Amino acid sequence: MEKPQENNILLEVKGLKKFFPITAGLMRRTVGYVRAVDDLNFFLREGETLGLVGESGCGKTTAGRTILRLYEPSAGEIYFKSRVLSSSSDTGMVNVRELDRDQMKVIRQEMAMIFQDPVGSLNPRMSVYDIISEPMVIHKKGDSHQMEETVIQLLERVGLRPDHMRRYPH
Repeated sequence: MEKPQENNILLEVKGLKKFFPITAGLMRRTVGYVRAVDDLNFFLREGETLGLVGESGCGKTTAGRTILRLYEPSAGEIYFKSRVLSSSSDTGMVNVRELDRDQMKVIRQEMAMIFQDPVGSLNPRMSVYDIISEPMVIHKKGDSHQMEETVIQLLERVGLRPDHMRRYPH
């Protein structure tokens, strides 16, 4: 697949597949595959929101994890407009499947999955501050004072008070 040419496309997924092997016997021989994601195609423009909807077990989470390469795709193409990894001379699209481990760590700062169910997504033992600041800690973005200021700004941005950061998700 060629790189997408439209300038405002942020993410393009074409023919994405993720199959998990089914093994059996003492030798753990592959006897088949679970087709968790089979030929997923979509694109997302800048400023748009995309929701994957479907019944439990249909592959929504697997699709997201595969796009982020937390699972390696079985087939397909994934292009993402990276502000960090692309050169200014091209469309800005990078082929996610060609990125190495260090580049994936960088690009994951620009893209993420957001799960709808907070009970399944949020650790009940972590405070709101810990949950929101965790990506900043992982990617070493600022000291504790800067992280606290950022958490306060993010809470206020979504209509919550700064004192909510010491609470827990439940």
